[in-house]
Amino acid sequence: MSMALIALLFAAGFLSGAVNAIAGGGTFLTFGALTLVGLPPISANATSSVTQIPGYITSTLAYGKELRAMGRGVWVLAAVSAVGALGGALFLISLSNPAFRTMVPWLLLVATVIFAAGPKLRPKTQGESHPASPLGLALQGVTSFYGGFFGAGMGIMMLASLGLASGGDYHRLNALKNFLSIVIAAVAIVVFVGAGALSWLHALIMIPAVAAGGYAGVAMARKVPQAVLRWIVVAAGLALAAYYFITG
Repeated sequence: MSMALIALLFAAGFLSGAVNAIAGGGTFLTFGALTLVGLPPISANATSSVTQIPGYITSTLAYGKELRAMGRGVWVLAAVSAVGALGGALFLISLSNPAFRTMVPWLLLVATVIFAAGPKLRPKTQGESHPASPLGLALQGVTSFYGGFFGAGMGIMMLASLGLASGGDYHRLNALKNFLSIVIAAVAIVVFVGAGALSWLHALIMIPAVAAGGYAGVAMARKVPQAVLRWIVVAAGLALAAYYFITG
């Protein structure tokens, strides 16, 4: 791999970590960079999932107090998320690269629209939490399936599904979202490793970059408005979708 490609992957990983720390949507950047350097779509998607784990872990640790206060209900949601992620990951590896390639521009377009609508999709509940409802659990299962299959825009979808599943204030929902993202990513990665779909070389280049970007993103959050970064991510998502439609 040339130094130019390594630099591209590192830069995309760093920006992904920073964007995730401020506004979310970093998966667009890691997936796009991995496909641009020549990885097949399924391998790029699987490898991109691995690169996001450091951010999920550090965010979850920051919400340790909120998670400990949730009790056993969090494990019900974790079980539902694990089953959904397993189904999504197995569905992904059952596809051929050409079949998945035809889906990519549509997936990117839908994910970009969801991301752009993110502020309106976030639940505005401020009251007490409640036991997970059947509808909420079903929606969380669907969201987890999507997360295991593709993942871009999953965080926004999960905040909405968790608002229905268990309620509570934003910080409680965000803590749950970060923890369940680890569950979904871990299950998917086990499937991807078993299928030989990961490119560890590319992942090892991007993982430290994502971690460094996440740390830097905290400082950037004080200087760059979230709305600006959100629309940068939306522009990147639309550009990638257009690229895949045109080169399809």
